[in-house]
Amino acid sequence: MRILLIHGPNLNMLGERETDVYGTVTLDEINRRVEERAAELGVEVEAFQSNYEGAVLDKLATARREFDGILINPAAWTHTSVALRDAIAATGLPAVEVHLSNVYKREPFRHVSYTAPVCLGQVAGFGPDSYILGLDGLVRSLRRRVR
Repeated sequence: MRILLIHGPNLNMLGERETDVYGTVTLDEINRRVEERAAELGVEVEAFQSNYEGAVLDKLATARREFDGILINPAAWTHTSVALRDAIAATGLPAVEVHLSNVYKREPFRHVSYTAPVCLGQVAGFGPDSYILGLDGLVRSLRRRVR
C-alpha cells in the first residue's frame, strides 16, 4: 500500500516560522516520523512539498496510478483553492486532511475548508501528531475497503 503525503505552501519553513503556532519541529522531522509510523503499519509513504499550487495539482493528477491514498496538509490553500479541492476529488483516492494547529481556534477565514468535503476526514490541532493520527485513520480505512 502506497500513501502520497502532500505538504502545502510555507510548510518547508516549519521550525522557523511562527513557532508559537506551529512549533519547532521541522518538515524533515515530520516526514521522518510519518515514514517510521508507515513502516510500523507496513505501508510506504512518498512525501512531496511545494509552494507552487500547480506543482501540487500536477502531482495529484498522476496520483491514482501510483498511490492508494492521500494524506494532505493543504496549509493556506485549504481556505482558498477550489482547484486543489477539484484535484483531490479527481484522483478518486481516499484522502485525509491534516493541520498542525486547530484552525477553528484561529482567524475566522481559517474555519472554512474547501478541501475537507472531498476527504474522508480531517485531523487538526495535534501538532505533528496530526499527521500520525491522519495516517492511522487513512490506513485503517483503506484496509477496510480491501476486505
